[in-house]
Amino acid sequence: MKKGSCASLLCALVVVVVVLAEARVTEAVTCNPSELGPCLGAFTSGQAPSANCCNKLREQKPCLCGYIKNPNFSKYVNSPNARKVGSTCGVPFPKC
Repeated sequence: MKKGSCASLLCALVVVVVVLAEARVTEAVTCNPSELGPCLGAFTSGQAPSANCCNKLREQKPCLCGYIKNPNFSKYVNSPNARKVGSTCGVPFPKC
């Protein structure tokens, strides 16, 4: 990847992590969108999810509807790539 592309991707990642860290969703599990940070590459580029991503996705499964309904996160967790990640990780897409 070119140096400029890496810098742009890094900036985008930092913005997403900051936005995710500021989310406050209350459910039975402690919902923290930044926990899905290991999945960001898979959500945005379609790369295969890591084992860590799958573990985090399973942990945050009860929170997914809240993320989908939140306009700050829905474009990531409701994307075709995110659906592929969920399928690969064995986490069915929620019906909210």
